[in-house]
Amino acid sequence: MSEELNLGLDYFNESPLYSVISFHKVIDALQEIAKETETPYRAIYAQSLLEDVAKVPQLYTGITSKKEIYDNLPLIHNLLADLFPTALTHNEIKAVSLPLQNFNFNFTQRFQKIINEAGEAFEINFREFNSDEYYIFSCCIILNSWYGENFDVSRPMFYDIPDKNGVIKHYRITLNVDFTELIPTEKAQEITPEDIKTLKRNYNNIAIWKEKFPINSWILKGFGIITLTDVTTENTISNIKTNLLKPGQEGMSITAGKEIFQSIFKQKDIDYGIFFVNDIHFDFIDLPLAADFKSVFKLPKNTPKDIVAAAKKFFKQFNNAINYYCVTDILELYHQKDWLPYLKYLESKNIRSFILAPIKKTDAYQAYIELTSGTPFALHTVNANKLNDVMPLINDTFVKYQIDVKNELDAIIQREYTNFHPSVNWKFEEQAKNYYFAKTHNKEAVLKEIVFDAIYPLYGETDIQSSTKLRNKAMLADLRKQLKEILKVLEAIKPIENSILFQQRINEIAYFQNQLKTHHFVAESQIYRYITDTIHPLFKQLSEKDEFSAIIEKYKEHLDEKHELFWHQRKKYEMALQTVNKQLTDILDSEQIAAQKLYPHYFERFRTDGVEHNLFIGNSITPTQIYDIMYLHNLRLWQLQVMCKAVVMHQYLKPQLHFDMQLTSLILAYNEPISIKFRMDEKRFDVESNDDVRFELIKKRLAKALIKNTQERLVQANQLTIVYLSDADKIDYLSYIDFLKNKQYLIGETEFITVEDLQGITDLKALRVRINKDFNTADFKVFTYTDYVDYLTKSV
Repeated sequence: MSEELNLGLDYFNESPLYSVISFHKVIDALQEIAKETETPYRAIYAQSLLEDVAKVPQLYTGITSKKEIYDNLPLIHNLLADLFPTALTHNEIKAVSLPLQNFNFNFTQRFQKIINEAGEAFEINFREFNSDEYYIFSCCIILNSWYGENFDVSRPMFYDIPDKNGVIKHYRITLNVDFTELIPTEKAQEITPEDIKTLKRNYNNIAIWKEKFPINSWILKGFGIITLTDVTTENTISNIKTNLLKPGQEGMSITAGKEIFQSIFKQKDIDYGIFFVNDIHFDFIDLPLAADFKSVFKLPKNTPKDIVAAAKKFFKQFNNAINYYCVTDILELYHQKDWLPYLKYLESKNIRSFILAPIKKTDAYQAYIELTSGTPFALHTVNANKLNDVMPLINDTFVKYQIDVKNELDAIIQREYTNFHPSVNWKFEEQAKNYYFAKTHNKEAVLKEIVFDAIYPLYGETDIQSSTKLRNKAMLADLRKQLKEILKVLEAIKPIENSILFQQRINEIAYFQNQLKTHHFVAESQIYRYITDTIHPLFKQLSEKDEFSAIIEKYKEHLDEKHELFWHQRKKYEMALQTVNKQLTDILDSEQIAAQKLYPHYFERFRTDGVEHNLFIGNSITPTQIYDIMYLHNLRLWQLQVMCKAVVMHQYLKPQLHFDMQLTSLILAYNEPISIKFRMDEKRFDVESNDDVRFELIKKRLAKALIKNTQERLVQANQLTIVYLSDADKIDYLSYIDFLKNKQYLIGETEFITVEDLQGITDLKALRVRINKDFNTADFKVFTYTDYVDYLTKSV
């Protein structure tokens, strides 16, 4: 093909299509119009136009030269008048083209104006469309049109064209190919069904496509019409999404953001930034964002104090606002004398008009998008509404960022502390946040200690009475059973083996059995060691002999896989213990939900042979709420009732247990405030000072304490024991007991007890009263301190 015939219009050098511009379909339509008799004026016009067209036969047969197109543009314009109405030329953005060619002509006036304003140096090109994609796209057009396939390779195509101010505008391209047809040349190959399958498997193999569709093996004859639609706003929003969703990116870069907002507002001198203002002090803060945002509004660290003070007053005025703050000319704010130093600072940075758009609040700071211009009235309340489609995307991004930060803070808490009760988790989050943000500026930053001062403790324990005896009973039963089964095996094997060794082992087993009968037995660990070190190795050797393998295997069936010992009764005991503890913790946890609503407090529990719990209440745990001693009284009353409920609910559980487990209940009414500190090494709270150690000592030593001058345990089954330190607490608890007796939670006489002297602790007193274990749980209700006061009022 000669250079003269080559249009040279193709954006890409290689194509399966050879383009020939022809208006034959339009000319055929004109010939039909020329024959009309009902509309003579149309026929006359068509006949006249056909006479002119006849002088340039290439318009019908096909044009392969740019020069011929340019030489005949006026005639082509008249020929296509019905497709390019004069009335719409200033509105529509249309031109004649061929599929994906960058040779366009016969522009509407609006299209021509856009091209002219872009400047002579601008060359119009398709966005992100390479030569291989174009080649394959062209092949798919042939397959769809000629072979009836349905290769969907459609994709949105765009032109990015600057306006007269240099602001990039974006246009989506729509192509009409109704006036084109495909013609195979002698180079065209027949495409078989197998070829189509091969092509479907090899989209990215351009060599195969070129093999099946050689270069210029088909003629594309006719013309197309492209129509552009201004999609600058939609495209800008898409760009924002792309920028905001980059991995590790919390926001748009300054360069990308600047271009995006310039496109939205159609102004070249728009600048953009983001800054953050503290909600409490109204000063600027730094956040550890991946994007390095700049801001004119944010003041550098060496700013004079009068400007900083004026800035704080400025942001205090409208902080946390939900609407855009628009200033058409900064000079109009100069009457605000308190703001003047800051306003003059902004003006010195070439700011005359600006918009501050608050980002959705997610934490203890307010974030702002700042849009600024050096031109008065360039930004105002009307064009501020252009942000309405953009801000939800930015808001969502910062919510996502906040969630990511929250997850990071939780990870720090989990790693450096542990997972804590919600009532104190705020303190850990606060310290973790300070540490997280501080790390971005100081790599040597360390976590501060977590301390709660002047809080009142409450301690309670619901224990299984004589749990050690029950555990020993289960252990003895397993030991006796195992020794009995070992003896059976030895006695069965002895006659066959006829060895002195087996008599010796039988004697040793008999010795242990006698010890267990009289309960004067050696340590449990010694018996277990004898079984694992002596008996089991012997049985392993014996099992290798066919005559003994069955009896040894039968013995092994009784062994627990984990301990390799008899563990039947202990497993039942452990299961019973777990069942009881689960019920106790479920009761505490469920009742805590309501108690926290009355007044937040720190709650923790520990499983032992029963369940212990600590409650701490005070203003340092809830600094945002008013604390009153009434809340402590309410919590003490709550504790009494929940411990009663635990005993009552246990009665329904007892028939399901393999052991007769009775519950004891103990409360320590401590009357002095203490401080607790989180121990980093132990991942738990502990008393802060030596003065507070007494609380912990009393807790640990009360569980097995006796009544003074007796051998009777302080705690008894189905009874509630309240140890107190002051007469004031005694009076309070006696009143609570009277109230709960009235509600049938407690019954019988109240005992006044003196606790035996403990190590370092003397003169402890206690109250003990029986819990009504026959109480109907359907009638259970947790009464509040208000209910208690109402009862006292009516009793007077």
